[in-house]
Amino acid sequence: MTIRQVEHEITVTAPAADVYRLIAEVENWPRIFPPTIHVDVVERTGAEERIRIWATAGDAVKNWTSRRTLDPSGLRIRFRQEVSAPPVAAMGGTWIIEPLTSGDCRVRLLHDYRAVDDDPAGLRWIDEAVDRNSRSELAALKTNVEVAHATADLTFSFEDSVRIEGAAKDAFDFVNEAGLWVERLPHVASVRFTEETPGLQTLEMDTRAQDGSVHTTKSYRVAFPHQKIAYKQVTLPALMTLHTGYWTFNDQEGGTTATSQHTVVLNTANIARILGPEATVADARAYVRGALSTNSRATLGHAKDYAESKR
Repeated sequence: MTIRQVEHEITVTAPAADVYRLIAEVENWPRIFPPTIHVDVVERTGAEERIRIWATAGDAVKNWTSRRTLDPSGLRIRFRQEVSAPPVAAMGGTWIIEPLTSGDCRVRLLHDYRAVDDDPAGLRWIDEAVDRNSRSELAALKTNVEVAHATADLTFSFEDSVRIEGAAKDAFDFVNEAGLWVERLPHVASVRFTEETPGLQTLEMDTRAQDGSVHTTKSYRVAFPHQKIAYKQVTLPALMTLHTGYWTFNDQEGGTTATSQHTVVLNTANIARILGPEATVADARAYVRGALSTNSRATLGHAKDYAESKR
């Protein structure tokens, strides 16, 4: 049996305790780690957690369940996959954060793993995926922690909600069936939608802005019938470096509340090119929020009409 042990590290200009907290808050991983699409905390008891993660590995999307042990005093987080996705037979490791100075730390990411049936080709695939994802995760961690200290105003979140006199299932179905959006939503010009595994979706679409311009985006989505659809855009409009979000559908007495949530990081490098040389971060924030809210409210409005027509 071949068990591979590898280590990656990076130096981060931020206090070790702050970096530990960011890694410990696993719900934020889609915002800070490029491969991560969505994370669900299945259970949490004291220092022990059980989590389910959806992430890209190469061109594929994998999901697995892990257990974590949090050690805030030692600045360590141990993890072990409970259910691995082939070709991975088993995988675990440790995050170790080591203070260097008051404002710098070293982050070490350790992995140990083996392949199904000890297959050499499977092990090579895992080697490449772990190396690529570890480097990407550490680089993103460094960037996001350091940027967060200096430019907190570039990241923001917001929601739009609508009250529906209908069933959550029907509203969920409207948003879930994104392959039909070109027929159902006026602002959607074209759609490329795949769902080879139930609940795991790839959505690429061209949408029309109010000024007539067309923007192409690509997202990975994870659907939880009939309550939630989480997503992460991997092809983004020019004014964003990050866009994650979710749709939720809550049954309430006499109807449903449907909500669209967005988290965005602005791309300051493109503000002048897109909005003009005098445009500010506040202008870009207002523009992006307006564009996303317009599309969200339109989709929620059509989902409301669809669900209420099913009564």
